[in-house]
Amino acid sequence: MNQELLDPFIVALELPEVQAGKLHSGHSSCVRFNRKGDLLASGRLDGTVIIFDVETNGISRKLRGHTRQIQSLSWSADGRYLLSASQDWKCVLWDLQDGSRLRTVKFGAPVFIAELHPYDHLQFVAALFEDQPVVVDMTSNIPKKKSLPSAPWRTQDELKNLSEKTAAQDAKQQTTVASFTRSGKCVLTGTRFGWINVIDVRTCKTIYSTRVTNKIILFIRLTISGSHVVVNASDGIIRTLQLPDLDDEDFDADHMSLDVEHKFRDVVNNHTWSHVTFSPTGEYVAASTYGSRDVYIWERTQGSLVKILPLEDDKEELGAVEWHPERPFIVSCGTSEGDIYLWSIQTPQRWSALAPDFVEVEENVEYVEPEDEFDIHPIEELHKRRLDREDEPVDVLTIEPTKTGLNTSQFRMPLLLDVEDSDSGDDIVAIGAGQFRRRTPGQGKEWADDSGGSGEDAGRKGASNGNAKSQTTKRRRGE
Repeated sequence: MNQELLDPFIVALELPEVQAGKLHSGHSSCVRFNRKGDLLASGRLDGTVIIFDVETNGISRKLRGHTRQIQSLSWSADGRYLLSASQDWKCVLWDLQDGSRLRTVKFGAPVFIAELHPYDHLQFVAALFEDQPVVVDMTSNIPKKKSLPSAPWRTQDELKNLSEKTAAQDAKQQTTVASFTRSGKCVLTGTRFGWINVIDVRTCKTIYSTRVTNKIILFIRLTISGSHVVVNASDGIIRTLQLPDLDDEDFDADHMSLDVEHKFRDVVNNHTWSHVTFSPTGEYVAASTYGSRDVYIWERTQGSLVKILPLEDDKEELGAVEWHPERPFIVSCGTSEGDIYLWSIQTPQRWSALAPDFVEVEENVEYVEPEDEFDIHPIEELHKRRLDREDEPVDVLTIEPTKTGLNTSQFRMPLLLDVEDSDSGDDIVAIGAGQFRRRTPGQGKEWADDSGGSGEDAGRKGASNGNAKSQTTKRRRGE
């Protein structure tokens, strides 16, 4: 019914127009929609992951398993599993059925970014700080890690004529971002010297490399269809490239070519872009900037700037930006306060949908009275008509296909009724009906203790220490 209340011409719009509000739960550092778009995950500076319900803007779940800032978030295809990467050198796979930690993978360095396999939630790729990227298989309880190369692929002739300077630079290559292709058979990686590598996951070898810039590649994002990729580099230029069909039987890596389709930059202010994303159809590119409060939107096919979404808060700058997978709805994190800002379209409700006998008109029209409009019918007949209308079946289970063509599953995250409404509730513990106290420092964070001790053991130890201290006090008083 809510869909019927919306004007179809407004729903058909593809670009957001105005700021629609903001969400707050701690200091958010990254955000990510699930494939269906009904949930929004937010990673905070303190290592907590917040799951928002998009329709109500309420907090659906809080996940605690990290001790430092969340770097990236990645959803599984069915929306049940969420992968979080943090600066505490860990990646955690969450099962949203019960909010448990399904797998925890530790590395020897902080994690730049981690992305789940598009069809296997027990496999992901991660780019590490000052280390080689890895593909991790979490099928067993002991994860299996396979290192991927960072050096670009070169032909035999290029290797023979390679200078010492170029060889030394290839040895110092460091992968800064990694992401699976649509099929999951290959991985796209970006390096600190501007190279884009295409790596075969099965052989862990680079099959193609191209250099798009001399600066650091900060971020890579593919469209939902996997046909295009957007690259954000530290030189202040956003580039879009068209990807060939890597699953084609006739695909030949030796004749592969990744050419830059369009370049987007701010020629007036020369801003550096902090984050980029695609629209659901891949026709538009949105980006946030350092030192600015605006979100820029370009049309990918024409390469032209079509809209700038301003932020009402004058003291805030924008970081990560994400586009809803189905609607003209954009969210972005503030770097100062950590709030999540929302942009959407103004949707005036079509109230005539509630009364099928009435029709909204643009101007006055002459009303023609039906012949039987004021006829008097027996009460029994009117009652029978009303009962017949009530017996009409209403389909509330059929899910209409979306224009993005995603094959979403039927997973629904269970509703929790004991989730705190605000962050002030994190330090409050209920001890009775209407009675609360502040949480003991360190209580509820046993997961952060590497010693592996349980919360019960810690509680018993604290209790015994307290009893010993009280007995000592009594003895001194007795003396």
